[in-house]
Amino acid sequence: MASRRLRAFKRWMKSQGIQCSDTLDFMDCPQQGISVRALSDLHEGDVVAKIPKTACLTIKTSGAREMIESAGLDGHLGLSVALMYEKSLAQDSPWAGYLQLLPPQECLPLVWTLGEVDSLLSGTELHKAIKEDKTLMYEDWKENILPLVYSAPQSLNPSSFSVKEYFAARSLIASRSFQIDEYHGFGMVPLADLFNHKTGAEEVHFTSVSPNQEYEDDVDSENGDNNELSKISGHDKRDSTCENSYIHSDSESDYSSVTGEDPMMLQMIMVREVKSGDEVFNTYGSLGNAALLHRYGFTEANNPFDIVNIDLELVLKWGCSLFSSRYCRTRLSLWRRINISGSVSENSEYFEVSSDGEPELELLTLLYIMLLPDDTCHKLDISICTADKVSANIGMILAEKHDITWSTSSEISKDLLLTEKVCRALLALADIRESCYGSKSIDEDVEALERCCMTERKLYHSLMLRISERRILEKFRTYATAGAQSQTFQDANGTSTRKRLKKH
Repeated sequence: MASRRLRAFKRWMKSQGIQCSDTLDFMDCPQQGISVRALSDLHEGDVVAKIPKTACLTIKTSGAREMIESAGLDGHLGLSVALMYEKSLAQDSPWAGYLQLLPPQECLPLVWTLGEVDSLLSGTELHKAIKEDKTLMYEDWKENILPLVYSAPQSLNPSSFSVKEYFAARSLIASRSFQIDEYHGFGMVPLADLFNHKTGAEEVHFTSVSPNQEYEDDVDSENGDNNELSKISGHDKRDSTCENSYIHSDSESDYSSVTGEDPMMLQMIMVREVKSGDEVFNTYGSLGNAALLHRYGFTEANNPFDIVNIDLELVLKWGCSLFSSRYCRTRLSLWRRINISGSVSENSEYFEVSSDGEPELELLTLLYIMLLPDDTCHKLDISICTADKVSANIGMILAEKHDITWSTSSEISKDLLLTEKVCRALLALADIRESCYGSKSIDEDVEALERCCMTERKLYHSLMLRISERRILEKFRTYATAGAQSQTFQDANGTSTRKRLKKH
């Protein structure tokens, strides 16, 4: 039997013209929240819901629209005001039937106390990002929301727009909002936000249908909430899927800008077969556990998109333990002069280690240059002015050292950079990165997770994140150890490394 809040939500959906297929059933579990299951077999192409955009809570549809636009607020900041405003109206809000279904806030690290962030996330990819988020969002509230409350033409209850309510609204928006279109921007999409995530298991997605076209492909948008997500998602170079489905239609936005109205419907369409009784999943993107916890408040076991980042700062710390600061700066400058750099997020430069423990080529190249003999390094310095492509400088040195063929169409092979010294450097970096987690071993973290109950969400998911990252560091060590053993075997047997550089 449906819970009282679900029955109220269904009545509200009907009043708003939201059409939901009878093949969908909503389960309300006190521990895990709401999930959507199939009452009968669902097939690819089945339309299981239609949602008018007028039913979505956006800046354009909110009763606070004039106040928000007069203050020049937009994006997530403006939507936060709209959400807080509608919540302040309680039963008088047109979205009361929807809002009563939402929790007061989502259990994102954003709303954890600073003490919890420090104790639970220390050493993880999230620790620094969350503390920066909290600082920046407090400044947003102080500079934009607080003045608005006291200068608004209508009477607003300050307690409904407090910093606590603002953070709560941002947590709901971060985990539940969708980029609808150019006219509406971000918005809360009732019904669409009830489908749970499963990596690589998208079964339903959203499309926008206009009078002039049939189904539009959905386009994933970049996360507009914070600039750290690229660093913790592990897909800044390959995948910007950091937001819920983005429905975009040029003809639609053109129509809206002229008429001020939007007749379009959002549709939820099955893209995979689902058997009767099974849960119907959406996917929020190819995200590692750091990104999932950051934005949605949960983690997944054996997540193939997990990563660990090694900050350039840690690499320099390692370098200064062996060489002078001047030496390290000189080698770093040389590395940059051949147009190589790590990934950059805000003021942080870092190198990604993938879920299988393999570091980025940029890190290996930097370590290789840091460890080059002075005469070879001088030769590299001179060759920079004459090389035709970025990797040619290092490539020519590798070709000469390993007696291999070099051509201008070649790219550097990681294997050739894995000298014994570079492998030792990787092991040292693994130890430095591991030390960030504190004195507890990974075995102690695993034991703590086994004792932990799922109801202890903060502890459970922070342990999942710590363990997933430390597992990658274990693989990182294995990668470095295997490289060192291979190099030792070659040296012991006097074998020439006759490998060709990789071709594009």
